[in-house]
Amino acid sequence: EKLRVWEPSNAYDFGQIVNAVNANKDKAACADLLTITDPKTLPVLLSNKLEGEILLIFIQSLEHYVAGKDPGLAYQHLFYLSKAERFKVVLALLSKNEKEEVKQLFDLLSESQSDQYSLEDLESLKKVYEL
Repeated sequence: EKLRVWEPSNAYDFGQIVNAVNANKDKAACADLLTITDPKTLPVLLSNKLEGEILLIFIQSLEHYVAGKDPGLAYQHLFYLSKAERFKVVLALLSKNEKEEVKQLFDLLSESQSDQYSLEDLESLKKVYEL
């Protein structure tokens, strides 16, 4: 049974939902959460709570559920995720396989068309993700 998610009004709510989603490895519910969450609010909602596991479930959810339907939204989330506190630390700790998952999402976005980003935007964001 898929978790029900709602639009979080603050970092605490967001953290609770993310923890539940992550504990259940529920990528579909995570995708729902990312779909109803304004990407610009991610750095504030994540506060200082970004972890490798959270980054990965976000990436997997974006890849499997969001990018195909709305590549622009997936790009926006990737962009604002990179502005979150602890992003650089978390990125540095990703394994080779985990980095490969991030790359797959970027590959998917480069094959998609969106008025939200250009291929140049995508290339510069890839550098931020050290790909």
